[in-house]
Amino acid sequence: MNNNDTLRSLRYTFDFSDDQMMSLFELGGRPATRSEVSDWLKKDDDPAFKPIYDKDLAQFLNGWIVKERGKKDDKPLVVEKTLSNNGVLRKIRIALSLQDEDMLEILSKTGQHISKHELSAFFRNPSQSQYRPCKDQVLRNFLRGLRLTHRPE
Repeated sequence: MNNNDTLRSLRYTFDFSDDQMMSLFELGGRPATRSEVSDWLKKDDDPAFKPIYDKDLAQFLNGWIVKERGKKDDKPLVVEKTLSNNGVLRKIRIALSLQDEDMLEILSKTGQHISKHELSAFFRNPSQSQYRPCKDQVLRNFLRGLRLTHRPE
């Protein structure tokens, strides 16, 4: 899934202001300017649109984890150079302290029904035979389910 779409969805769902977005990037170890954040949030057809790279999105998500869960003294958060849908899903899960049942409930709000075993396969080590890549549709439905949960209209 497009990193910019993920960032826009999270901003809307949790009603992050520009200042909060910049603060989350800083907590993740990457200071971001207001103009950078603005360019990342623009629609794809806008001339000022800039793509957000995996490393930058990882730092935003790490900053969100630090804000919600606190900083661990013993080891810093890992900043991935490439971030898959599985990694995005894992970081959102950590930031919101979601259990399997919570995630399945969020997905079911969008009509996406998967088993607990299918969900756990997304969080396995890629070298394990039970590992499954998280497809764009699953992540998109999960983000939409979060929006329905946190911003019911």
